[in-house]
Amino acid sequence: MMQFSNLLEIALLSADYFAIIIKGDKMKKVAKGFLILILTVIVISGCGKKQAYEKYSTSFFDTFDTAVRIVGYTESEEEFNSYAEKIHKRFQELHQLYDIYNDYEGINNIKTINDNAGIKPVKVDKEIIDLIVFSKDWYEKTNGVTNIALGPVLRIWSHYREEAEYDPLNAKLPPMEELLEANKLTNIDKVIVDTEENTVFLEEKGMSLDVGAVAKGFATEIVAKEIMTEGFTSGMISAGGNVRALGKPLDGIRERWGIGIQNPDSFIFSDDSELLDTIFINNSSVVTSGDYQRYYVVDDKIIHHLIDSKTLMPGEYFRAVTIVTEDSGLADFLSTTVFLMPYEEGRNLVDSLEEVEALWVMKDGTVEATDGMKKIMKSNGASGTKAN
Repeated sequence: MMQFSNLLEIALLSADYFAIIIKGDKMKKVAKGFLILILTVIVISGCGKKQAYEKYSTSFFDTFDTAVRIVGYTESEEEFNSYAEKIHKRFQELHQLYDIYNDYEGINNIKTINDNAGIKPVKVDKEIIDLIVFSKDWYEKTNGVTNIALGPVLRIWSHYREEAEYDPLNAKLPPMEELLEANKLTNIDKVIVDTEENTVFLEEKGMSLDVGAVAKGFATEIVAKEIMTEGFTSGMISAGGNVRALGKPLDGIRERWGIGIQNPDSFIFSDDSELLDTIFINNSSVVTSGDYQRYYVVDDKIIHHLIDSKTLMPGEYFRAVTIVTEDSGLADFLSTTVFLMPYEEGRNLVDSLEEVEALWVMKDGTVEATDGMKKIMKSNGASGTKAN
């Protein structure tokens, strides 16, 4: 972008030049007047482009057991803070609705549904109905890999993981007999949703929903769509491993946001040297599921939290899977699903879906990616600038 002084110099030189070549005092005054008008427009537009949007950021830590970071370009800090406050409030509301552990006064949430399993249907807000219908639909579309009714099994795993955190030297795997018994209560067809009455009923006592594989991304997508309609059209919402880009960066330089993909061997990444790669997107979502995110160790083996509904054990195929698609809820659901599928099966699934791209980090550290993903990867020459 040209600096103000350069624009001013060009405009003044242009005024002098036209004043010289136009004959007569009257014509000279008209020319100078016209060029002063041009100068005014150039200076105003030049200043506007330079100062119209500034970058701001903020974070909060009280929803979905993760840090949520908001970055955006707005015309003022006051405007950004207004959007950020609305985003934070909405995340808090959705966190309470999708919570499986806590009760909240005046709210029927996922825990309320679980508490009433085998007893009665529970009337809930539309956001819960939409989440469950979405999860059931995609369960059918993806051969039943990610099952939100797996709660009884996941509760057992959560218990053993928590015990390992307090006493790591005595960390253990759950007995398979216990997992198999719990698995008898995971039939998703017995999750009954009445979209007219807005009720959810778990038909058998002991059933429970666990929406951890989709809730954070689903909530992020709700928030993103709502805040964009209010005018926040250049920003990013990062909720743990879920990133939702809103529009494009309005810094006058880039056309795409750059999103770093963590190397599974790096505990925390803080610079490019610790990234696996960088991908460049607009108005899209990037979600990663990996064996390094929540885990404990038994006999020097990492026991992570992504449980295969067929084996009832942690998935063994990959270190990490990253999904890119517009909808953050779908990206979240698919990142878990594809992580729990053999490569060929997962690749066929991704290739069958429109505008969905994927990257796999294999157990040996090698990387596979769809053709569309390769086009937006820094390692293959992509960048966020206008020139590319």
